[in-house]
Amino acid sequence: MKTVSFFGHTASKLILGDNPMNGYSYIGHRIPGKEMVEYYIAEKFLETLFHAEELGYKTMLPLADPFVIRMLKEYRREGGRLQFIFQPFRGVYPDFSILQMMEVEPIGIYHQGTTTDDLFEAGRCDEILAMVEKFRVMGIPVGLGSHRPDVIEKSEKEGWPVDFYVACLQNPRIDRTGVPGGYLPADTLPGWVFYPEDRKVMLDVLKKTDKPVIAYKIFAGGQMFEGLNPQTKRRKLLDTYREVFSVLKPDDMAAIGIFQRDMDQLKEDAEVFEVYCQ
Repeated sequence: MKTVSFFGHTASKLILGDNPMNGYSYIGHRIPGKEMVEYYIAEKFLETLFHAEELGYKTMLPLADPFVIRMLKEYRREGGRLQFIFQPFRGVYPDFSILQMMEVEPIGIYHQGTTTDDLFEAGRCDEILAMVEKFRVMGIPVGLGSHRPDVIEKSEKEGWPVDFYVACLQNPRIDRTGVPGGYLPADTLPGWVFYPEDRKVMLDVLKKTDKPVIAYKIFAGGQMFEGLNPQTKRRKLLDTYREVFSVLKPDDMAAIGIFQRDMDQLKEDAEVFEVYCQ
């Protein structure tokens, strides 16, 4: 798999997200989040990580919740080599969470996107910056996550002290400004529809920054594949890689959520990505 440089580390350009592993489903009418959680027991979680390694993935964007941390420690004990860029879990006291994350030697951490957006909308950006500085104790690059293009524009304009961005191509904050974001599995929340026009807005912002970028929800949480047959889906995958990577910088990355129960999505995504790279 094509690799890039991430602050001195060799990372795969396509990296593994973990929303489905934690039960966050954006196609809950077809695959509820509870089914994702039931599938990703410890054995399947570890199996997915090792399979990703076999296919050439080198990097993962995990949520630092207690279950995931336990799985990553076990994965390391069994010789796992994936690198981790952490999304903090706001259900755990930050100082304790930092200690847990450091035990698996991550190569980066970022201020969680929903937390960023909640604080931004409440006019409390000073708290975002304070947490960014708290993460500096880990001695690794610190990024800023957001679903809102205007947050990244503000960071760029004001020179916020972040090293990279983790940016959602779909904006679930539209019409929800001021409504606190949840971190329960998505099928327990009102259904969100992701709109294609969101993507260009965020990509237009991202192409103006010199800082490294990790784009996520590049497949709109799976919504863009609804109703497609396998052949058409593969064409859509290829078109999406072209759409995203034609805008991002050569060393930028994209994270993909994987649900392995019904088919080998890790393999399909990697195969089509290889076609794109050729």
